[in-house]
Amino acid sequence: MAEPVAEEVQESVNASANTTARVPSTPEGMAIAYGSLVIMALVPILIGAFRSVRHHKEQKESGEKPDTMTQKDAAMFPIIASCALFGLYIFFQIISKDYINYLLTGYFFFLGILALTHLLSPVVSKLIPASVPNIPFHLQLVKGKAPQTEDLLNYEFTSHDLVCMGLCSGIGVWYLLKKHWIANNLLGFAFAVNGIELLHLNNVVTGCILLGGLFFYDIFWVFGTNVMVTVAKSFEAPIKLVFPQDLLEKGLDANNFAMLGLGDIVIPGIFIALLLRFDNSLKRKTNFYFNATFFAYFMGLVATILVMHLYRHAQPALLYLVPACLGTPLFLALVRGDIKTLFKYEDHPAEALENKVEVKKNE
Repeated sequence: MAEPVAEEVQESVNASANTTARVPSTPEGMAIAYGSLVIMALVPILIGAFRSVRHHKEQKESGEKPDTMTQKDAAMFPIIASCALFGLYIFFQIISKDYINYLLTGYFFFLGILALTHLLSPVVSKLIPASVPNIPFHLQLVKGKAPQTEDLLNYEFTSHDLVCMGLCSGIGVWYLLKKHWIANNLLGFAFAVNGIELLHLNNVVTGCILLGGLFFYDIFWVFGTNVMVTVAKSFEAPIKLVFPQDLLEKGLDANNFAMLGLGDIVIPGIFIALLLRFDNSLKRKTNFYFNATFFAYFMGLVATILVMHLYRHAQPALLYLVPACLGTPLFLALVRGDIKTLFKYEDHPAEALENKVEVKKNE
């Protein structure tokens, strides 16, 4: 779900319910904070997109049936997201937000450890000395008896993965106990990369439906109500990236944050990742559409921040990101004569996928 970039002026002026007053933002502090947020938004898209290419290739080679979003799913997503958002808003109004955040913190604690482990496991494995054995494990939970069985859990991992999980658990505990903004960002970064890597739109039409629906969703809940901003400020979970605007004054103990919701990264990110896979399918030895749309996303994010400062009001980031991310590749494809190819492209063509799965079963 796309959250707005937070309204930093009111955050600076108004004292929070906490006893510690916030230091007013300086121009230098705001520049560092929003510059850092832009970088933290771009890096997960870059990493997640290229990891999605590898994941897509592995799925095609194995004949694994992918979990892709259908056009119906894309159309329903803004409605489901609206219900979830308004439900959280109601809960925050009638139940102490502390109780809700305790529950959500525990939930995202476990998810965050798994997301970090999946992200860092390849890196940690290379750092572990060769003298440490890399023992494979296979965890499987099956429903029913042979030959009619159904896999409920089928997961392969190694002893190196367990070492990585132990390290990531330390970061999770740090977040659980301290709620430190650096720990929050590490978990949020992992969520963003994994989301972009693993969530596949399959085709451009689905992406247009999803981004178009969330475009209106974001505008309504930010400009039409106070629901989005209220939930964003009350929700204590690593579903947003934050950076302190008073870092120069208070160091790592800073508490006046600018923030960007993960939805503003993951939703455009999965569409940009789709364009990278489309570029690869063209076999032109260039990532033209990916590079152009990635740059357009950057410009849309900068426009969001500039408009926010101009009007002194929280902005729905997708208001600027969706036109940039949809308009750029569609216009360029039209100019370059690729528009039909772009709309015909599918990550997993239905007929080819069914045939490959059938061949694998016969073998």
